[in-house]
Amino acid sequence: MMTDDMLLIADENMETHIEIEQEEKELKEMINPLQVWITGASCPTCYHLIPILASGEVFGLEEEISINLLSSTYNEDNLRGLVMESEDLALPLLRNISLCTEINEAFLEAHVIVILNDIIEDESEPLEDRIRDRFPICQLYGSLIDKNANENVKVIVAGKTFLNLTTSLIIQHTPSVNPRNIIAVAMIVENEAKAMLARKLKAPASDVKDVIIWGNITGFRYIDLKKAKIFKYNSAIWGPPNYSRFLLQLIFDSEWIRKEFVASLNAWSLKEHFQKAIPSAHCIATMLTFWFHDSPPGEFFSVGIRSEGEFGMPEGMVISMPAQCQNGIWTVPTDLIESELTEDVRNRIIHDLQQEQLVASGEQLIYEPYTPAPGAPPRETRVRIQIDENRAEEELLKEQSALEFFSQVSLDISEGPSQEPVEGNEEETLDY
Repeated sequence: MMTDDMLLIADENMETHIEIEQEEKELKEMINPLQVWITGASCPTCYHLIPILASGEVFGLEEEISINLLSSTYNEDNLRGLVMESEDLALPLLRNISLCTEINEAFLEAHVIVILNDIIEDESEPLEDRIRDRFPICQLYGSLIDKNANENVKVIVAGKTFLNLTTSLIIQHTPSVNPRNIIAVAMIVENEAKAMLARKLKAPASDVKDVIIWGNITGFRYIDLKKAKIFKYNSAIWGPPNYSRFLLQLIFDSEWIRKEFVASLNAWSLKEHFQKAIPSAHCIATMLTFWFHDSPPGEFFSVGIRSEGEFGMPEGMVISMPAQCQNGIWTVPTDLIESELTEDVRNRIIHDLQQEQLVASGEQLIYEPYTPAPGAPPRETRVRIQIDENRAEEELLKEQSALEFFSQVSLDISEGPSQEPVEGNEEETLDY
């Protein structure tokens, strides 16, 4: 046989071999869909979350998933009803949905784990008792995740109470998992703040960006509006779709922000939050979409994430900070210079998180409230927001805006009947 013929046969064999390998890979992917586990499956959030996860919007339009449900308040009849309702959707990407009845098999081969809490806590119980109750369940979940889950598992913690603490405890008991693959959802608080600000400005909430939630998501949190912007705002100054204005330059009612805005954000009771399932499910799905397909460029979102010393926070502490996701990796933008994270706020955040950790581990019996530094104003709540309280600065800002405007456009007024405007410097531009 001629050499050319042998080379041709070799090429054909290689092509066939590649095709067979590709078919085997696709078949294996079909046999092994993405394993998604949801704890706290009895809570309403789970009911709204399942159709979103199986729709293809989160993991991709070609990614089949298998959903496994786990509940700490196991009610077999209700959960089997949920399974049947999900099967009745006949979603093409939902390969399977099942209940986990053997706790030792929980999180088996899990690629994604959503930690929900289906127990409504009694708010009349002491804070310390509720904190201590988190330790055994987190220890159990953490050990099972470390033992059974995929090595690159992505864990997302959502709910109303002790999100940072729950995330931190799970990280402690999963030594083989990347700590930054276990995060807490702060977007629910962030989105509610955006919606309130948008209603104040009579604008869509989706146009409000870069509201930062610092600290303990369900404890002492600090809502930072320093970098908050609004796009496509209908005002005297208008620009292209990517043009934005800072919110604090548009909301001059500082009294509203200090009182009504903060009071509304703090008004949820545990029972009310338990029923707010739609926004919770939406935020979980959005965070997972960013995790699998990257977050929007140039925009950051508040995420409860393990600190690596950013912004002067202690390493290893789970803190809500601004973050972005690229190529499946959450990072904190350390170049964020302008923020309202003062030393006092930082100290309060650290104190709050440390106290929860000490009480949960049994090292301390009582949660010790924060004692402000001498001269610092007292605060009656663990949640606060700070804005510029100096009304004189607001007036100064108005005056500066007027001066900038008149410095760019000048008029030559004469006594004649015709008054021609003098053209401004074409090189001068507004500083957005």
